[in-house]
Amino acid sequence: MLVVLLFAASLTIGKASVPLDAWWSADPRFAIIAELRLPRAALATLLGASLGLSGAVLQGWLRNPLADPGVLGVSSAAALGAVAAIVLGQAGGWGIFAAAMACAAGGLALLAALTWRAETPAAFVLAGTVLASLAAALTAFLISLAPDPYAVAAAIDWLMGALTDRGVEDLMQAAPFMVAGCALLLLTGRSLDALTLGTDAARSLGISLSRLQLLVIAGAGLCVGAGVAVTGVVGFVGLVVPHLLRPVIGARPSALLVPSALGGAALVLAADALCRLAPGAGEVRLGVAMALIGAPFFLALLLGERGRSWR
Repeated sequence: MLVVLLFAASLTIGKASVPLDAWWSADPRFAIIAELRLPRAALATLLGASLGLSGAVLQGWLRNPLADPGVLGVSSAAALGAVAAIVLGQAGGWGIFAAAMACAAGGLALLAALTWRAETPAAFVLAGTVLASLAAALTAFLISLAPDPYAVAAAIDWLMGALTDRGVEDLMQAAPFMVAGCALLLLTGRSLDALTLGTDAARSLGISLSRLQLLVIAGAGLCVGAGVAVTGVVGFVGLVVPHLLRPVIGARPSALLVPSALGGAALVLAADALCRLAPGAGEVRLGVAMALIGAPFFLALLLGERGRSWR
């Protein structure tokens, strides 16, 4: 219900307020809803759902409540591809999306190669850290070689992450990959439940840890890569949402998957609506808004853990 209400609010809220009755009237502002706000709200819903679901799966698989989709390194790889397209002047049409998805696929292949036959979460985290560090260094290198300040500004602006000016084409580009990624992640529920008992117990219950790792890498990679390819880097959704829902839903990983997808959709829809209501002619970038929400939340988690350890 919250997602539906926020989706409807996203269609009406903005620099120019458009009432819902514009849908069935001759109001010329209907074009604002149909061509701009409807695809933007749909993209926000898909982005939030895929990030929230990815965060819940990664936290269950790594058995670490501080795990985030950024641990994959795929978002950094996709950002590298997008920045390369901008710097090389290929930002029009499918240029950014194709480059970002190509680099995300390369990152997935490298991640799979580095973690092949390694069933421990530590190997996966280390491989993701290597990939993220390498991609971040190459991204900074490309920005430093940009031919003009306009390319630098465009790359930095894109890296902040935003849903501004995203339309039907962006939605059609990303939606198939996000939906496919979410479908793969939803298949992990039973395996994640068994993994809470430990790897040996999971194997004794017939769980294939290599298959689970493949589903996690492919599913989260598709979700995160496609999201970064169309919106830029938007963080903290996968970290915040499972923590907010775990006291209500419970700690069982499979029970948390669908609520985390819905919670992620609600969080991104709400954050995007607030970005549009910011004073001034422009909008606050969604990635910046999520960092402002996520960083204090992360600090609160850290202080809570310290408080429990002191007691």
